[in-house]
Amino acid sequence: MRIHFIAIGGSTMHNLALALHDKGYQVSGSDDVIFEPSKSRLQKAGILPEAFGWYPEKIVPELDAIVLGMHAKPDNPELLKAKELELPVFSYPEFLYQQSEHKTRVVIGGSHGKTTITSMILHVLNYWDKEVDYMVGAQLQGFDRMVHLTAENDFILLEGDEYLSSPIDPRPKFHLYKPNIALLSGIAWDHINVFPTFENYREQFEGFLQAIVPGGSITYNEEDAEVRDMVESLQAAVRKFPYKTPQYSLKDGKTYLETPEGPLPLHIFGKHNLSNLAGAKWICQQMGVDELEFYEAIASFKGASKRLEVLGQGNSSIAFKDFAHSPSKVAATTRAVREQFPDKKLIACLELHTYSSLNHTFLKEYRGSLDAADEALVFYVPESLEIKGLPAVLPDDIKSAFSNKGLKIFTSGTELETFLFGKEFEDSVLLFMSSGNYGGLNMKALADTLP
Repeated sequence: MRIHFIAIGGSTMHNLALALHDKGYQVSGSDDVIFEPSKSRLQKAGILPEAFGWYPEKIVPELDAIVLGMHAKPDNPELLKAKELELPVFSYPEFLYQQSEHKTRVVIGGSHGKTTITSMILHVLNYWDKEVDYMVGAQLQGFDRMVHLTAENDFILLEGDEYLSSPIDPRPKFHLYKPNIALLSGIAWDHINVFPTFENYREQFEGFLQAIVPGGSITYNEEDAEVRDMVESLQAAVRKFPYKTPQYSLKDGKTYLETPEGPLPLHIFGKHNLSNLAGAKWICQQMGVDELEFYEAIASFKGASKRLEVLGQGNSSIAFKDFAHSPSKVAATTRAVREQFPDKKLIACLELHTYSSLNHTFLKEYRGSLDAADEALVFYVPESLEIKGLPAVLPDDIKSAFSNKGLKIFTSGTELETFLFGKEFEDSVLLFMSSGNYGGLNMKALADTLP
C-alpha cells in the first residue's frame, strides 16, 4: 500500500509512519516543521520530507490512503487535493482501527493514568516475551517505538485518548477503536477548549463504553465515583471487572506491594500508581498473564516517561519532574511525593502552561491540589494570554483559585530561576510539574546542585 501522511512530524504520527514503513508499506509525508527526535527517526528510515511545507503535487491518484494529523488545518492544500481526487482520508485512530480490525483490541481510557497503565502492561508482556501490537502516548524504556504493527499478532494494545481525532473529525479518538477489552481509570474534567462543561466531557466516556463490542469487557476503577456509577449503570452485553488500590506499605523510602507471596518492593510509588498497577494486572490476566507472573514482571517497572522522573539527587535531597498539569494529576502527584517522603520538606512547583489551565472557569478546579506541599509555587506567563487575545489572569486570581495562603506566584522565568537557585534544599524534595519548561529554567542544573 502507498500511504501519505499530512503532518508526519507529530509524536504519534511519525511513529505510525515508521511502523507502516517497517511493515512494508510505501510511506511518504509532509509537514511545515519537524522537531527532534521525529526528524532523525524519519531521516534514518528514508522517509523524511525533502523540504518542509505543503505540496499538493504529492497527492496523486495512486495513493491508497491519506493519514491526517492534528497539526494540519482543515484548508491544508494537500488535504484539499486529496478530497478533490476522492482519496480515502483517515485520522490516525481510524487508520489504527483499520489495521487492527481482526485483532483483539485492548483500549486503556481515562482522564489520568492511561499512559502509565499502558506502559505497565507492555512492560509485563515484554518481560514474558509475549508479542503484541501497540500504540502508546509516551516513549517507553526498552521500546524503540511508540507504535508497533504486524500482520500476525493477535492483540493490539491502544492508549485511548479522549481528544479530537483530526482537524476534520471532532470525534474523540477512543470512540473509534471499538475495544474488545477496555479499561477506564478515572474521569476528571480536562480539555475544556473542546469540552466546555464537565457534563459534555463526561459524555465522551459514555460513548467510549458504548463502543465496547458485545461480549467484551470493561475493567474499571471502582474508587472513582463517576467511573463506578457510569459503568455499573451500563446496559450493554459486556463483562465488568472492578479494581481498587491494593494494600501496600512504606519502609525506609521504599514502597512494598502486598501479594500472596509476601511484600513486593516496587520502583514506583504513590496511591495513584498503585491503583494503576491494579488495573494493569486485571488487563494482563485477560491477555494471558497470571497473577504471580504479573508480580514478578512489575517489580522491575520503573515508570512511564515523564512520570515522576528523577532529575537529580544529593545526599539528603531529590528532584522530580512530572508531566502532571491537570488538577487531578497535580493533586495525585503531590500527595504521592508527600507520602513517599514524609520527613522531608516538599517544594512543589507547578507551571500553568496550557490555555485551558489559565481559563477563569477552570482555574477553580485546582483548589487544594498543592496543599500536600510544604511550599507551593505556581509559574505562568501572562503575555501568552495577551498574544491569544484571552482574558487576563492576575496572580490574585490564581491565589484565590488554589485557596492556598502561602502560594508563591511567578510570572517571569528569570525571577523563578533567581528564587530557586538562591534557596537551601537541605532534606528537601523538589517537584516540578508541567508539560512546559518554566520559561527556559534549567531544571537539571538546579537538580545537580542539591545537597
